[in-house]
Amino acid sequence: MPVYLLDDELWFPPVQEAMPDGLLAAGGDLSVERLLLAYSSGIFPWYNEEDPPLWWSPDPRFVLFPEELKVSKSMQQVIQKNEFEFRVNTNFPEVITSCSQIYREGQPGTWITKDIIDAYTQLNELGYAFSAEAWKSGSLVGGLYGVLLGKIFFGESMFSKVSNASKFAFIKWVELLKENGIMLIDCQVHTAHMESLGARMIERDRFLEIVKEGTLNE
Repeated sequence: MPVYLLDDELWFPPVQEAMPDGLLAAGGDLSVERLLLAYSSGIFPWYNEEDPPLWWSPDPRFVLFPEELKVSKSMQQVIQKNEFEFRVNTNFPEVITSCSQIYREGQPGTWITKDIIDAYTQLNELGYAFSAEAWKSGSLVGGLYGVLLGKIFFGESMFSKVSNASKFAFIKWVELLKENGIMLIDCQVHTAHMESLGARMIERDRFLEIVKEGTLNE
């Protein structure tokens, strides 16, 4: 299967044309319109700074249904101790910047480039991207960000400066999303960390059905 090359025209090929690893297309831009089209089509950007934008739609897809969230006894104790304060969207720029600076084993650098930061900050300003934050003693110590379209949250990245901070923010965020009728949280690709919180694989076709239903009026 070919990797499609995108230009200035606003479109994506069918996700069924993706490579076995999920790579679908290269090129295009990070405009608000293209990013919203991508997410509503089950596609997300992920690429290194020296590369053109690369667009992915893996099969199967790693997701979390809010009602399947797993909270360990140790995390229940952390939450009960009120060690952290949970906030939403109080400092999106610092959250995404912190995500770009966290060392990740096996990754020599970050895919969260200045262009990514600028693009998602614009999405945040327009009400599409959100940060879920853990604060301690007046400092931001952990959190995550992603895109919310209709009843689907597309998670992008998280960071933690102290133990359990990002996990706390994620748990509180999922609980809030559940209260607001969110159908699905997209975790994109498998990680053991997210699996421990209840995420699992589903077929891409099923994922796309849920996304279509959840973003129908967006």
